[in-house]
Amino acid sequence: MRKAKPKKRVILPDPKFNDTKVSKFVNHLMYDGKKNTSYEIFYDALELVGKKMTDSEMSALEIWKKALDNITPQVEVKSKRIGGATFQVPTEIRPDRKESVSMKNMIAYARKRGGKTMADKLAAEIMDAFNNQGGAFKRKEDMHRMAEANRAFAHFRF
Repeated sequence: MRKAKPKKRVILPDPKFNDTKVSKFVNHLMYDGKKNTSYEIFYDALELVGKKMTDSEMSALEIWKKALDNITPQVEVKSKRIGGATFQVPTEIRPDRKESVSMKNMIAYARKRGGKTMADKLAAEIMDAFNNQGGAFKRKEDMHRMAEANRAFAHFRF
């Protein structure tokens, strides 16, 4: 590699829960640098989750973390060109990328949902992911299925 790797930026923890994972999620959720708006959306969504899932003894933040774990993929397929043919090669995902992919999937499928506000949509997606349902969970299952189907090309791993 000619260039040096860029330094990892330090992400400060969020003001309410003092958690860096929340800050990362809010950064993915943010549009046009409007961080306060995305914090409001996230906190409102967690409040809704807390109200709707009163039967669970977990807090809303714990439910969100469990939901993220449920939709975090372990393997993905990457295209690799070998001798004129392109193969879908299953590869394991780095831990930081796993987290990022799961957050992006949750937000993307929450945006596609029907609902009044983004907080409502996000709360619904969090609850679905917690219960192993919803678009983001289906996406993870599809990624795993693709990797399983292309297991024969695993020896091309790079």
